[in-house]
Amino acid sequence: MTSGPSTPPLAYKKPQNREHHGDVYIDDYEWLRNKDSPEVIAHLESENSYTDARTAHQEPLRQQIFNEIKNRTQETDLSVPVRRGNYWYYTRTVEGQEYGIHCRAPISSPIDWAAPLISGSDQIGLTGEQILLDDNVEAEGHEFFSLGSFDLSDDGTQLLYAVDVEGDERYTIRVRVIATGENLPDTIPNTSAGALFDPSGRYLFYTTVDDAWRPDTVWRHEIGAARTTDTSIFHEPDERFWVGIGITRSRKFLMIEAGSSVTTESWLLDASDPTGDFTVVWPRHDHTEYDVEHAIINGEDRLLIVHNGGGAVNFELVSVAVEDPRGTQRMLLPHDPQIRLESVDAFADFLVVEYRRDGLTRIAIDRHDESGLTELDFDEPLFAVGSAGNPEWTQPTIRFGFTSFVTPSTVYDLVVATGERRLLKQQPVLGGYDPTLYEQRREWATAEDGTQVPISLVYRRDLILPGTPAPTLLYGYGSYEHSIDPGFGIARLSLLDRGMIFAIAHVRGGGELGRTWYETGKTLTKRNTFTDFVSCARHIIDAGYTTPNQLVAEGGSAGGLLMGAVANLAPELFAGILAEVPFVDALTSILDPSLPLTVIEWDEWGDPLHDAEVYAYMKSYSPVENVRAVAYPHILAVTSLNDTRVLYVEPAKWVAKLREVGADALLKTEMSAGHGGVSGRYSAWRERAFNYAWVLGTAGLNPSESDS
Repeated sequence: MTSGPSTPPLAYKKPQNREHHGDVYIDDYEWLRNKDSPEVIAHLESENSYTDARTAHQEPLRQQIFNEIKNRTQETDLSVPVRRGNYWYYTRTVEGQEYGIHCRAPISSPIDWAAPLISGSDQIGLTGEQILLDDNVEAEGHEFFSLGSFDLSDDGTQLLYAVDVEGDERYTIRVRVIATGENLPDTIPNTSAGALFDPSGRYLFYTTVDDAWRPDTVWRHEIGAARTTDTSIFHEPDERFWVGIGITRSRKFLMIEAGSSVTTESWLLDASDPTGDFTVVWPRHDHTEYDVEHAIINGEDRLLIVHNGGGAVNFELVSVAVEDPRGTQRMLLPHDPQIRLESVDAFADFLVVEYRRDGLTRIAIDRHDESGLTELDFDEPLFAVGSAGNPEWTQPTIRFGFTSFVTPSTVYDLVVATGERRLLKQQPVLGGYDPTLYEQRREWATAEDGTQVPISLVYRRDLILPGTPAPTLLYGYGSYEHSIDPGFGIARLSLLDRGMIFAIAHVRGGGELGRTWYETGKTLTKRNTFTDFVSCARHIIDAGYTTPNQLVAEGGSAGGLLMGAVANLAPELFAGILAEVPFVDALTSILDPSLPLTVIEWDEWGDPLHDAEVYAYMKSYSPVENVRAVAYPHILAVTSLNDTRVLYVEPAKWVAKLREVGADALLKTEMSAGHGGVSGRYSAWRERAFNYAWVLGTAGLNPSESDS
């Protein structure tokens, strides 16, 4: 490997044959997979040095964007307190500190459900504050820090928390006595996220992962006992399934869920008997998914089940008796082809239902009074809404969050009995933010097969003139039924205020328009995801919003696969492509069951190891295999060395292949981070500033400093 300040690193070729279904593919760069090799690390560091040199001229702009993000952010801040038991729980941040501080303060009265309003004078905390966990202290001496579990015992005396200091999503659980701040001897390493106490506080439940990083086993640990005495209470042998442990809001049932991409199964245990045996709710049935919630309706214990069985493609809601969940079902919300039912939350006196209609999230309340659903209405054309911060079974209010491209994240309490909305807090945007300066709108592109694909856009009204093309950043994802909803971003203002349009292509494979939208963008219809994005790019070009010389595409993880695919399909439409932790060597990864999460992923992509048709289909779009001698746009690939979901080797191989055909491709590897990138808010702001400076330069907004 050789490189200099102006020449890219050249990875040498070490051909390895990959043969499946009679097809032989020669992989010249598979040797880069050896993370423990000094030669591999040296290559990644050489790539970083080259990227640093190539982008050094953007440092003033990066610093300017970082300062803009910092100056618009209220650094010393306080989340809206959430009531649980006898305390208000909240997280606060302090100027100059990377991480949050988890706190609580006593409530004034048992009937006090009115959350304290947060204003500038409250940022130092509430009266009687007690610090439970200071992430800044826990992160000392570590380049990376992530909190994977955080739970309080019901009596409020013990804290369970789990941290990852590598970025590999393996967490170490600890238990703290809140009164003294001292940790108990109980320490459990190598766990997955999501550990919790049982209601007695005597036991904690956690999950561990197998060699492929799949959460496969649920354990019970008795506080104070040796870890060697922990009991494995559920093991999932099927490599397509992951497992998790939770508890109902009523605190009446512990629940284990086993799930694949297309099938789920739930098991319940009366929480008053934490050492008892779990019983299955509905036995698993391939391609049937269901979620379970405990409710008490008219004095009767019921299980509420949201499921897609029996042809209910967009899911329906039924209730069953707790003692006989496979018995008679009562239909509560029948299937509706126009509405994707997503979840139901049960409280003592009402239900909260969340769903999607017309590509937007919705919330409705059912008050157990035969009046039906009451949907919350909002007066913006694009928005995202969802309930959160509602742990108490008997609470009379519903906490929900609202945001849009132009409205900062806003937290409300809804008084269910009266319909009153209480504004608790809106995300501060310092420096005089004026939402009326910004326009948000929706366009529709026509896909190759005639399908109408939604595009959401936001821009400055005074900087974007009708009919005058502008620099544009087009974002896409399109996998796992994950929807990219309109939401506010402080960092994005640094693009909009420089005259850039930001757009989201809501391509198939996501969930914006219901389950069918997802189903027609996966496995053997996956190419729709890529061609939809290309159609969206062509639409905004043809509509006069932008030009190919001003258009940059962005996507991460599975959205990074999208980026690699569209680079091959339509390189002429883009000036640049930003691919973050990109899944660009998809076929190689999905062929190897020993890699993290591969077998689980077969339901999403297909099984190319055993199915020749799937193999040929994936090979037809997998970015690394389809690099060709064309004029590619500028490419920036960003990855993390400790990522266990999309290994760094994928973008490393992709960039090496692109260099073979003369593409201008940069690789930036965070050497102490995981799939979510760097930890710490200032580090994350600097990473975003780096990416946005590159985007701006590539789109021509800083032509004197743009990459050559």
